[in-house]
Amino acid sequence: ILMYFAVKSIAATVMIMLNLPLAITGGIFSVALGGGILSVASLVGFITLFGVATRNGLLLVDNYNQKFAAGIPFKTAIFQGSIERLVAILMTALTSALGMLPLAWGTGAGKEILQPLAVVVLGGLFSSTALTLLVLPALYSQFGKILVSKKIANSSTYLVKSEDIKIESNAKVL
Repeated sequence: ILMYFAVKSIAATVMIMLNLPLAITGGIFSVALGGGILSVASLVGFITLFGVATRNGLLLVDNYNQKFAAGIPFKTAIFQGSIERLVAILMTALTSALGMLPLAWGTGAGKEILQPLAVVVLGGLFSSTALTLLVLPALYSQFGKILVSKKIANSSTYLVKSEDIKIESNAKVL
């Protein structure tokens, strides 16, 4: 519900939520590859992963919407929006992954509890980040025109380019 209020579109909310299966895929694959089991700690890792994946999608979609509202052409807005948010998304994934490395490689007490959480987050971060940067712009380029045209048609504001505005003045300079 909160995400809907942020993007003001059910379809955009669904596109953001499509990041979750991408995160699940990486998390399950990493657990299977590591020979681990699904435990309560690994389920907590999935919840963490869902938060990061949703945030990444929200960053992209919100930036696309801002670019459309500024009157930037559709394909250019998607390209520029993706490039502008690339560093933020990669930095979030990198810092989260670096924070999980000691948990994944830990050898002390509690390793059995924390290692499944770290394995899920690391695998899911890799797949979710990579696929978010590829899949979400592709989905938006396919279905975003429908969202944008409905949004513009239903809104009370109109996009006007600055070149179209002419200001004339009869004031005299003294």
